[in-house]
Amino acid sequence: MKHLKLGSAALLMLIFSQAKSQKTTFDKPDQPAKCKNIREGKFLRPNYPEGIWYMTIKDNIQTEYFNNGKDYIKSSLVFVDDCNYKAIVLDKTVNDGRIRIGDVFSNKIVETQDNALKIHSKIENSQYEVIYIKAKK
Repeated sequence: MKHLKLGSAALLMLIFSQAKSQKTTFDKPDQPAKCKNIREGKFLRPNYPEGIWYMTIKDNIQTEYFNNGKDYIKSSLVFVDDCNYKAIVLDKTVNDGRIRIGDVFSNKIVETQDNALKIHSKIENSQYEVIYIKAKK
Protein backbone atom coordinates (compact mmCIF):
# COMPACT_ATOMS: atom_id res chain seq x y z
CA MET A 1 0.00 0.00 0.00
CA LYS A 2 2.88 2.35 0.83
CA HIS A 3 4.40 1.80 -2.62
CA LEU A 4 1.06 2.47 -4.29
CA LYS A 5 0.69 5.77 -2.43
CA LEU A 6 4.28 6.74 -3.20
CA GLY A 7 3.89 5.79 -6.87
CA SER A 8 0.69 7.83 -7.13
CA ALA A 9 2.37 10.81 -5.49
CA ALA A 10 5.34 10.54 -7.87
CA LEU A 11 3.03 10.38 -10.88
CA LEU A 12 1.10 13.44 -9.72
CA MET A 13 4.39 15.22 -9.12
CA LEU A 14 5.52 14.47 -12.68
CA ILE A 15 2.23 15.67 -14.19
CA PHE A 16 2.26 18.80 -12.03
CA SER A 17 5.88 19.54 -12.94
CA GLN A 18 5.08 19.28 -16.64
CA ALA A 19 2.21 21.76 -16.35
CA LYS A 20 4.23 24.18 -14.24
CA SER A 21 7.42 23.97 -16.31
CA GLN A 22 5.59 24.90 -19.48
CA LYS A 23 4.28 28.06 -17.79
CA THR A 24 7.74 29.12 -16.60
CA THR A 25 9.24 31.61 -19.02
CA PHE A 26 12.77 32.83 -19.40
CA ASP A 27 12.33 36.55 -20.07
CA LYS A 28 16.04 37.30 -20.44
CA PRO A 29 17.83 34.02 -21.16
CA ASP A 30 21.60 33.86 -20.79
CA GLN A 31 23.48 34.20 -24.07
CA PRO A 32 25.10 31.75 -24.38
CA ALA A 33 23.36 29.34 -21.99
CA LYS A 34 25.30 28.62 -18.77
CA CYS A 35 25.13 24.85 -19.15
CA LYS A 36 27.97 24.14 -16.72
CA ASN A 37 25.65 25.22 -13.86
CA ILE A 38 24.25 21.65 -13.89
CA ARG A 39 27.63 20.07 -13.05
CA GLU A 40 27.37 20.42 -9.27
CA GLY A 41 25.02 21.71 -6.60
CA LYS A 42 21.58 21.40 -5.09
CA PHE A 43 18.55 21.89 -7.32
CA LEU A 44 14.88 22.54 -6.63
CA ARG A 45 11.81 22.78 -8.84
CA PRO A 46 9.65 25.90 -9.01
CA ASN A 47 6.62 25.70 -6.71
CA TYR A 48 7.80 22.45 -5.08
CA PRO A 49 8.60 22.36 -1.37
CA GLU A 50 12.01 20.80 -0.73
CA GLY A 51 10.31 18.02 1.28
CA ILE A 52 8.53 16.81 -1.87
CA TRP A 53 11.53 16.86 -4.22
CA TYR A 54 15.10 18.08 -4.48
CA MET A 55 18.20 16.93 -6.32
CA THR A 56 21.93 17.02 -5.70
CA ILE A 57 24.75 16.59 -8.20
CA LYS A 58 28.33 15.94 -7.14
CA ASP A 59 31.16 14.10 -8.92
CA ASN A 60 28.85 13.17 -11.83
CA ILE A 61 26.35 11.48 -9.50
CA GLN A 62 22.81 12.86 -9.52
CA THR A 63 20.54 11.94 -6.63
CA GLU A 64 16.87 12.91 -6.66
CA TYR A 65 15.27 12.85 -3.21
CA PHE A 66 11.56 12.74 -2.47
CA ASN A 67 9.24 11.78 0.38
CA ASN A 68 11.14 14.10 2.77
CA GLY A 69 14.45 12.57 1.69
CA LYS A 70 13.41 9.02 2.59
CA ASP A 71 13.41 7.82 -1.02
CA TYR A 72 15.81 8.49 -3.87
CA ILE A 73 16.85 7.74 -7.42
CA LYS A 74 20.61 7.82 -8.00
CA SER A 75 22.05 8.21 -11.50
CA SER A 76 25.47 8.48 -13.08
CA LEU A 77 25.89 11.47 -15.41
CA VAL A 78 27.85 11.17 -18.65
CA PHE A 79 28.40 14.51 -20.38
CA VAL A 80 28.43 14.47 -24.17
CA ASP A 81 29.26 18.19 -24.20
CA ASP A 82 28.51 21.17 -21.94
CA CYS A 83 24.76 21.18 -22.70
CA ASN A 84 24.02 17.49 -23.37
CA TYR A 85 24.30 14.63 -20.93
CA LYS A 86 22.93 11.19 -20.19
CA ALA A 87 21.64 10.08 -16.78
CA ILE A 88 21.96 6.33 -16.19
CA VAL A 89 19.90 5.04 -13.27
CA LEU A 90 22.18 3.22 -10.79
CA ASP A 91 20.02 2.73 -7.71
CA LYS A 92 16.59 3.57 -6.32
CA THR A 93 14.53 2.87 -3.25
CA VAL A 94 11.07 2.53 -4.80
CA ASN A 95 10.12 -0.37 -7.06
CA ASP A 96 7.12 1.05 -8.88
CA GLY A 97 8.11 -0.31 -12.31
CA ARG A 98 8.22 3.04 -14.11
CA ILE A 99 11.93 3.75 -13.68
CA ARG A 100 14.32 0.82 -13.72
CA ILE A 101 17.99 0.46 -12.86
CA GLY A 102 19.86 0.81 -16.15
CA ASP A 103 17.37 3.24 -17.71
CA VAL A 104 19.10 6.00 -19.70
CA PHE A 105 17.69 9.52 -19.88
CA SER A 106 19.08 11.81 -22.60
CA ASN A 107 19.08 15.41 -21.38
CA LYS A 108 19.65 18.69 -23.16
CA ILE A 109 19.90 22.06 -21.44
CA VAL A 110 17.96 24.30 -23.81
CA GLU A 111 17.92 27.54 -21.85
CA THR A 112 19.29 29.15 -18.69
CA GLN A 113 18.59 32.37 -16.87
CA ASP A 114 20.49 33.31 -13.74
CA ASN A 115 20.17 30.18 -11.53
CA ALA A 116 17.36 28.51 -13.55
CA LEU A 117 17.87 25.77 -16.14
CA LYS A 118 15.33 24.48 -18.66
CA ILE A 119 16.02 20.89 -19.65
CA HIS A 120 14.49 18.57 -22.22
CA SER A 121 14.71 14.99 -20.97
CA LYS A 122 13.99 11.99 -23.16
CA ILE A 123 13.67 8.27 -22.47
CA GLU A 124 12.53 5.91 -25.20
CA ASN A 125 9.52 7.63 -26.85
CA SER A 126 8.70 9.99 -23.97
CA GLN A 127 10.01 13.54 -23.68
CA TYR A 128 9.67 15.91 -20.73
CA GLU A 129 10.55 19.51 -20.08
CA VAL A 130 11.71 20.33 -16.57
CA ILE A 131 12.89 23.48 -14.86
CA TYR A 132 15.53 23.29 -12.14
CA ILE A 133 16.49 26.14 -9.86
CA LYS A 134 20.02 25.92 -8.54
CA ALA A 135 19.99 26.64 -4.82
CA LYS A 136 22.30 29.38 -3.63
CA LYS A 137 25.14 28.16 -1.47
